[in-house]
Amino acid sequence: MVIPVQTERALQHYIKSAIWSFPRRRESSIFNLFLDSRLRGNDEEKAFFKGLFAIALSVVFVLCACSPSNDKENKNNISQGTIRISGAWALYPMMVRWTDEYKKTHPGCQIDVAAGGAGKGIAEALAGLVDIGMVSRDIKPEELQRGATYVPVVKDAVFPVMNAGNPAVRDINVTGIKRQQFIALWIEGKALTWRSLAGSKSSDAVHLFTRSDSCGAAETWAAYLGKHQEDLKGVGVYGDPGITEAVKKNTLGVGYNNLNYAYDMKTGRPQQGILIIPVDVNENGRLDPEEDLSTKAKAISAVRSGLYPAPPARDLNIVVKGNFSGAVREFVIWILGDGQKFVDEVGYIRLSDAQISEALKIVNKRKP
Repeated sequence: MVIPVQTERALQHYIKSAIWSFPRRRESSIFNLFLDSRLRGNDEEKAFFKGLFAIALSVVFVLCACSPSNDKENKNNISQGTIRISGAWALYPMMVRWTDEYKKTHPGCQIDVAAGGAGKGIAEALAGLVDIGMVSRDIKPEELQRGATYVPVVKDAVFPVMNAGNPAVRDINVTGIKRQQFIALWIEGKALTWRSLAGSKSSDAVHLFTRSDSCGAAETWAAYLGKHQEDLKGVGVYGDPGITEAVKKNTLGVGYNNLNYAYDMKTGRPQQGILIIPVDVNENGRLDPEEDLSTKAKAISAVRSGLYPAPPARDLNIVVKGNFSGAVREFVIWILGDGQKFVDEVGYIRLSDAQISEALKIVNKRKP
């Protein structure tokens, strides 16, 4: 069998540039002397075996790609290879920031992140299509039975939203909306008007939106109302950005969004074109100062203090199948450690020290 000369040259170049660490001027001579001293036959046969040698070494390096580095000069490049992540829209902005920061000190690790909903994330994690699933709801018993292992990594909440141009805005900002009124809309499917909902002069019907994709936001909002996602009424829209856009375009529309889609990450105000519906938590018929959700800072304060109920406040989780191991384990340990310092900046809520300690125990535990 004859190997083309250009192929043999390319393979030699790969070994010299990517594997051997000899100084440049000694590379070629040492490499060729080493192989030529051990190979018999004509030049074409030597070229063939050199190619096989290069391929074998390539396979070894690929298989070891996610192993920790023992080189003291590369002690910060612990994880190598690719980590695949998908799932909850709620966790997506935070995960993107974590991956950007992590790769600054671990340049050999490639991390691919995709949103698509909590249902997608855990399904793909359990099927082995991704390494980590982002899940913004409680993990179900049947998912645990299939081998799901999870830890919380951050907190946020789901908030009801409405169009900023709605004629009932002024009235709602005086009274807020009670939980039972949300139940009447999303669970009982009552055709409420803005007059019956908020006491405004408008007799227009409330236009209701919900999520069409299996997601943590919908499951969490439904849990607050005592049900499950499949019980929610309304026009189905895909994804957090989809709900935001639908409400923006409909003056009479209402929906619900995760924290970082309800509020602008730069200004801390509600996304342009929408407002956060204040929840009358104590149901006294008026909006108290501590129930004001007009800015992200106020919303986070309400969640952190426990004033805003849980649900719709909740932990955001990451899920793997089986054990946390290799590059994934190193990344998750970093998230629960150094990664927490970026949480406030991105606009989420940190875990408690007790939660972090418990999560680290799970990450380091080996299932039988």
